[in-house]
Amino acid sequence: MVTLILPGYSFSNKEWLEKTASQIPGDIEIRPIYWGHWDDPSVKCEAKTKADLLAGISGKRVVAIVAKSIGTLAASYLIQKSPEKIRKVIFCGIPLNGLNEINKEIIKDALRKVDLNNVVVFQNSEDPVGSYSAIVEFLSEFGSRIKIIEKDANTHDYFYQNDFNKLLLG
Repeated sequence: MVTLILPGYSFSNKEWLEKTASQIPGDIEIRPIYWGHWDDPSVKCEAKTKADLLAGISGKRVVAIVAKSIGTLAASYLIQKSPEKIRKVIFCGIPLNGLNEINKEIIKDALRKVDLNNVVVFQNSEDPVGSYSAIVEFLSEFGSRIKIIEKDANTHDYFYQNDFNKLLLG
């Protein structure tokens, strides 16, 4: 199984990506995914395009996903493309306030296609791009079938690598 790590779009997410990747146990194959515009501002990157590239990276292997912010949308496109390959999904900081209705539906549709026993959402209580209570309401159609973990923070930072590892290894 390969674990794809999909960060948020802004360059500040590079630190999260690298820290998350470095703290996943060595026996788990990881693929940290960098956004092209981090190195070259002229590169236009979109979540759907990134998902198409990721489908090629994962090949026929089963996939675990750790995604933060807009990375959750890219992950959702990938899930829609090959739901049968997805084994574990960790979403952090779904950027609800920055998503249009179409993108919100893409995330929900992706979650409808996977085993919710293997999905965990981490959301900070007062995340400025989507609070925990807003995410609970957004995902209310799934009820208790989806695990949403509230973290006591008022930022869009998600440095919860120990929690991620428990889920990936479990």
